Amino acid sequence: MEEFLPDIYQKSIYTIDYSKLFNRGIKCLLFDLDNTIVPPHSSEPPIKAKELFTSLKQKGFKVIIFTNSPMIRLKVFKNFYGVDGVSSACKPFTRKLKKLLKDYGYAVNEVAIVGDQLMTDIRVGNKVGITTILVNPISHSDFILTKIHRFGERRKMRKLRDHDLFWQGRYYD
Repeated sequence: MEEFLPDIYQKSIYTIDYSKLFNRGIKCLLFDLDNTIVPPHSSEPPIKAKELFTSLKQKGFKVIIFTNSPMIRLKVFKNFYGVDGVSSACKPFTRKLKKLLKDYGYAVNEVAIVGDQLMTDIRVGNKVGITTILVNPISHSDFILTKIHRFGERRKMRKLRDHDLFWQGRYYD
């Protein structure tokens, strides 16, 4: 059950205390794309996210979009934000995340993943041992596979709540 428990839970990518993360030694931030940065069916990169990513890079963070979406979708956002990206990440499988850590030379205690899904984003981060940050989905719209994951996610959230480990809407860092 703990593989689904986020280290940090915040309302959105804009409410995370990035200074705390930096002070804890986090150097690299991996952001999920769909329903974390942008609604799933949108191809318009939010300006507010560009401002956030620019600020994070100025503070010394490496920002990478780490998504299950294909490169054709990722490329627009990656180029607009001026960040690196990994497409078709196959979360919650760990192969691409482990490769990213090796390629960039980061230790697990230097990386955090930010995403909207327990079943993919949080699970892959916990399996590898990096800091995991759950945010609320920014849209009620989801891709088909994500809708299936949301069903399982609700069950996991109930179990976590029953063990007084996680309460949806009770934010912490």
